[in-house]
Amino acid sequence: MRTLISSAFISLDGVVDSPGGEPGYRNSGWTFKDVEFLPEAFEIKIREQKESAAILLGRTSYEAFSQVWPDMPDFADYKVMPKYVVSTTLGEDDLVSNWGETTILRSLDEVAALKETEGGPIIVHGSASLNQGLSDAGLIDRYHLVVFPLLLGAGKRLFSTTDKDTQKLKLVEHEAYANGLQKQVFDVIR
Repeated sequence: MRTLISSAFISLDGVVDSPGGEPGYRNSGWTFKDVEFLPEAFEIKIREQKESAAILLGRTSYEAFSQVWPDMPDFADYKVMPKYVVSTTLGEDDLVSNWGETTILRSLDEVAALKETEGGPIIVHGSASLNQGLSDAGLIDRYHLVVFPLLLGAGKRLFSTTDKDTQKLKLVEHEAYANGLQKQVFDVIR
């Protein structure tokens, strides 16, 4: 079984909305505004590219990332990885041609089937709604969180508000940085 890893830049109050400057959100770009850049705080992002075997995205994140990541040297390892997009509306004609193999999955059941295949870890970037569904369905195995010392209030959140049984997590890696960021890596306990 493949490991499904949710990777997120997240505010202290759980917001993951528009960290890189995507339009339409009041606090868009919050990851680089008012927070000193320290390369060591983002080491996990480099490691994720080296350790992942595939990327899983929701439609909205795919549409945003596929416009910029294919040509960015910082994301070169992702260009050659298989990509999976969970969407009920995206069509084959909507996929970009310069970002490698991309498969559209139509349901969380298809994600569960993907996890049963051979191969290395699958990384989920962005994709707030998808993350909520994956978490609620018990499909996420690990969380890679870079927590920013910010309270953003409104915005898309990583975790749903669904009334469900407790999901237990085990902190397996953590570090605090001089700029206030924290790396928190949790395994989901089953």
